[in-house]
Amino acid sequence: MRPARRRPSGGFRRLLVLAAPFLIAGFMAYIAYLDYTVREQFEGKRWALPARVYADPAELYAGAHWDAAQLLWLLDELKYREDAGLSSQGAYYRTRDGIVLKTREFKFWDKAEPSREVRVRFAGGGVAELVETGRGQSLPLLRMEPIQIGSFYPALKEDRVLIKLRQAPDLLLKALFSTEDREFYQHHGVSARGILRAIVADIRAGALVQGGSTLTQQLVKNFFLTSERTWWRKLNEIFMALILEARYSKEEILEAYLNEIYLGQDGARAIHGFGLASRYYFSRSLDELELHHVALLVALVRGPSVYDPFKSPDKAHKRRDLVLDEMVEQGYINAKQAVTAQARPLDVIQNPHQAISRYPAFLDLVRRQLQREYRPEDLTSEGLRIFTTLDVNVQRHLEQAATTILKQLDARTRSTQLETAAIVTRRANGEIVALMGDRDPGAAGFNRALDAERQIGSLYKPVVYLTALASPRKYTLATPLQDSAVRVKSPGSPVWLPKNYDNREHGAVPLYRALAHSYNLATIRLGMSLGVGNTVKTLRKLGVDKPVDQVPALLLGTLALTPFEVAGMYQTLASEGFITPLRAIQAVVAQDGKTLRRYGLSVKQSLDATSVYLVDTALRSVLREGTGRPAYAYLPSTLEAAGKTGTTNELRDSWFAGFTGDYLGVVWVGRDDNQPAQLTGAQGALKVWAATLGAVSHEPLALDPPDNLEWAWIDRETGGRTDEGCPGASRFPFVAGSVPARWSACGGGGMPEAAGGEAGIKDLF
Repeated sequence: MRPARRRPSGGFRRLLVLAAPFLIAGFMAYIAYLDYTVREQFEGKRWALPARVYADPAELYAGAHWDAAQLLWLLDELKYREDAGLSSQGAYYRTRDGIVLKTREFKFWDKAEPSREVRVRFAGGGVAELVETGRGQSLPLLRMEPIQIGSFYPALKEDRVLIKLRQAPDLLLKALFSTEDREFYQHHGVSARGILRAIVADIRAGALVQGGSTLTQQLVKNFFLTSERTWWRKLNEIFMALILEARYSKEEILEAYLNEIYLGQDGARAIHGFGLASRYYFSRSLDELELHHVALLVALVRGPSVYDPFKSPDKAHKRRDLVLDEMVEQGYINAKQAVTAQARPLDVIQNPHQAISRYPAFLDLVRRQLQREYRPEDLTSEGLRIFTTLDVNVQRHLEQAATTILKQLDARTRSTQLETAAIVTRRANGEIVALMGDRDPGAAGFNRALDAERQIGSLYKPVVYLTALASPRKYTLATPLQDSAVRVKSPGSPVWLPKNYDNREHGAVPLYRALAHSYNLATIRLGMSLGVGNTVKTLRKLGVDKPVDQVPALLLGTLALTPFEVAGMYQTLASEGFITPLRAIQAVVAQDGKTLRRYGLSVKQSLDATSVYLVDTALRSVLREGTGRPAYAYLPSTLEAAGKTGTTNELRDSWFAGFTGDYLGVVWVGRDDNQPAQLTGAQGALKVWAATLGAVSHEPLALDPPDNLEWAWIDRETGGRTDEGCPGASRFPFVAGSVPARWSACGGGGMPEAAGGEAGIKDLF
C-alpha cells in the first residue's frame, strides 16, 4: 500500500499567502531595476570612445625628399596592402620607377581628402612626378592620411569604430542571421525554438554550427553583464533581452550589436564591433569587404580567441566555410558563390598590431597640453580626434640615431646607465616633430624630455654674448676679450677659480671666437663686466621664467632646465628673437567631425633681431671651427647650421642645441644618478643631434640680415680689420657704425663695405 500524499499544512498555505505580495513586489523591483539599467545605459552614452591621436600627415609633391624605400615604409605603417588590382582603398603596387597607390579617403580638420589612384615616380633620390591615373593629370600635392600613433583609453581599453545600420553590408547581416539568429525579426528577445534547433544542428554537424542565444541575448551579455557562467547571470540575460526588445526597435538593437560585439584582442586593446574589426583584420572599410571577408568576421563571433586567424588559421578557415554553408542553406547565396569564397585565403593583413601608445613620451606631452582645456574623461570617452605635429619619419631617424650612438657610447664609457632625452622642432613655427624621453623609445614612465632638470653648462653662454651684443657701441663679434685667469670672490663663499676645459689660457681673442670655442675664462670676464643680473634679463626675454640664482657660476651654466625648456630658449634664438611657444597639437576634432580647436602659430617679439642675428652668426662658427666641428662627420658639408655644445662639471651632462634651415634640435645625454657620464657635449649629445639632422634636414641655415648691418673684412685671430686677400680674413657683420677702427698687420685701411647680405656671411666659414 502506498502511503497517502501529505498535503501542505494550513500554516504553510497561510505563509505562502502572506509572502506572495512580498515576492511579487520583490520580483517587480527586480524587473524595475533591470529596466532602469537597460534604459540608463542604452539611451545614454552607450560607449566610452577613446580619443584617437594622429601624426602629422606626410605630403608628397614633385621635389619632395621621399624615395621609394621611405614611401614603402610609410605605406607599411599605414597598413596598406600590396595589391596589383588596387581592389580597395589602402592598396598599392610597385612599378619599375615608382609606386602606384590607391589612397584612403580621410577627413582632416580643414577639409576632406578623397581617395585617389596616384602614380608616384622617383628620380634622383626624391619624388619626380605625381600623376592621378584616373584623370591622367599631374597632381601638385598628395596629402596622405595620417598614421594613428596612439589613443587615450578608458580603463577597459575597449576600441571600436561606430557605424550606422545603413553602413553595414547586406551580406554581413545575412551571414549573422544565418549562423547566429535566423528568427531575429520574429522573436521577442529569446527564442526557445532557436535554442532547440541549434542543439540539433550542432549534434548533426559534430561542431558548433549555430548559436543558441539570440542576437539580443548576445548584445545583453556583451553590453550589460560579466562573462561569468551562472544561472543568475543567465536569468538576468533573459529578462534584460525581453526588456530590450520591448523598449527598442529591432533596428536599434541590431545597430548596437554591430558596434558592441567583441571580435578580437590586439595586445591590451579589445576589438569591438564590425567597423573596427574590418580595419583591423583586412585594412578595409566595411563597404569594401568581399564575401569571404564577411564570413570570417561572422565566424569570429562564436569565439575570437578560438578562431583567431593569426594564431589558429585552420580553425578560422573551417569556421568561415561553415558560415558560408549556412548562408547557402538559408538561400542568401548560391553554392557557386560559396565554393568561390571558400577557395579564397583568409586574406588578413600580415601585421595588424597597433600599439596603444607608439610614442609614449610624445603622447605624454600631448596629454599635458590637452589637459589645460579638456577634462581627463573627455579624452577617454568622447571619441575626439587629435591631430598632432609629430613627423614619424623624423621620429624614426631620431630613435635610430639615439639607439646607435648610445650603444657606441656605452662601449666607450663602459657604462650601461647612459640615458638620453631629445626634442626636434620645426624652426619656422615651433611645432614638435620628434621627442624622446628615454633611450628606449617605447618606455613609458619618467619623461626626461619634460621633467629631467639638469644643469645646462655652456648652453647658457649665448645668453651672456647676446647681452653683450645688444650694446653694439661696446661689443661686436670682433671685440677682443681676455681669456685669462680670474679670481671671483662672493660674500660668504670661497674664492672661485674657474678654468677652461683644456686648462689653458688663450689671451686676447675675438668675441665670436670665445663663444665658438666655449672659453670659460673669457665668458666669466665678459659676464661679470655686464652684470649677472643683466644676463638673467636676457634669459627672461628668451622665454625662461623660472627662478634663477644670480651668482657668477650661472655664467657657466649652473642653471638647471629640462630639455623642453632648453628647446624653447633656443627656438627664440632660431626665430630671430621671437618667442615661439613649442606645440605638439594642430587641431582637435569632435566625434561628429566638428573642429573644436585649431592651434595656430603664436609669436611675440622679445629681443632685438640684430643682436640675435649676430649671436646666431657666432653660433654658426661653433660648428665650422669651434667645439661643434665633429658634427660634420654626420652632416653634409653643404648644410649650414648653428648651435652650441654644453658640458657640466665633472662631465656629468652632455648637451647640444642647434638648428639648420628647417629644424631645431636639443639633445641631452647623461646618467639618472647624476654621476659623471664621462662625455663632453661634442662627444655625446652632438653626435645624436648630427646623426638625426643629417638624415632629415635638407635646408641649410640662411639667416636674414637686418637692414642696419654693414660688413667688413676681419682677421679671425685678432679681430682687427684686414683686407680680403690677407691670411685668415673673413667678412663679418656689424651694426652700422660699429666696425672696428683698429687694423691688423695685414691690411690697407680701406673703407668698410656696405651691407652685403647673407651671401657675405658664408665667407666666415
